[in-house]
Order: sequence, then C-alpha cells, then structure tokens
Amino acid sequence: MSLWFRIVRKKVRRRTRVKNTKNKIALSLHKEDAKAFTLSRLEYWNQFYNFKYGTVKIKSQTTRWGSCSSKGNLNINYRIVLLPEHLADYLIVHELCHLEEFNHSQKFWNLVSKTIPDFVQRRSELKKIRLD
Repeated sequence: MSLWFRIVRKKVRRRTRVKNTKNKIALSLHKEDAKAFTLSRLEYWNQFYNFKYGTVKIKSQTTRWGSCSSKGNLNINYRIVLLPEHLADYLIVHELCHLEEFNHSQKFWNLVSKTIPDFVQRRSELKKIRLD
C-alpha cells in the first residue's frame, strides 16, 4: 500500500468520524422535537387520507428526507424540524401517500395534490436543500 493511499485513507476516515459525530449530536438535539412535530403533522394530514401506518422513526439519513416501508412504517429525517413548515408538510404528505401508492405514479401524485396542490414547487424547493 503506497504512502499516498494511506494518507488519503486516514483523511477520509477522520472526516467521516467528524461528520458522524456532528450528525449524532444534531440527532440527539433534534430527535425529540422532530418526533413530536412529525406525529402532530401526521395526525393533521391523515385526517384527509385516513391511512393506517405503523411505527414512525426519526433518523439521521444523509440521502433521504423520508421513506415508507412496505409494512407501513415511516422513517423521517430529524432535519424536518429545521425546514420551513410548508416543506415539512409536503414531506409528511408525500410519505403518507406512499402508504396507498408505493411508487411515484400519476395516482400517487394525484393523492399528494389532493392536499398539496402546489407540490411541484415544494418538491423542487426541497430538492435544493442539502442533507449533509
């Protein structure tokens, strides 16, 4: 193994450790607020859909704002509490609608537009926000 490779590998490991530590600290600071906020917004938006969902977990995801499992469990990024409310609501509705349509078909987007008619604009805004 070359010296250059060992030096680069050490730098990458160090950066990863620092990044992971920052994420853990941020997660611990925001997790409780994110959970309370997410549950209250889920309750509000689900009045319009009446979908059944399983557990709701708050995670420190670096590539996703949220996800929905085939079992109906919802995973939401803790950074939801740092978003403007209109984007957080879009995120919640998006994941809720996956409970009915587990894809991004036209039926799925029709479900989203039922409560968030300007979802295209909100989706575009959310995509511009970096997670790392």
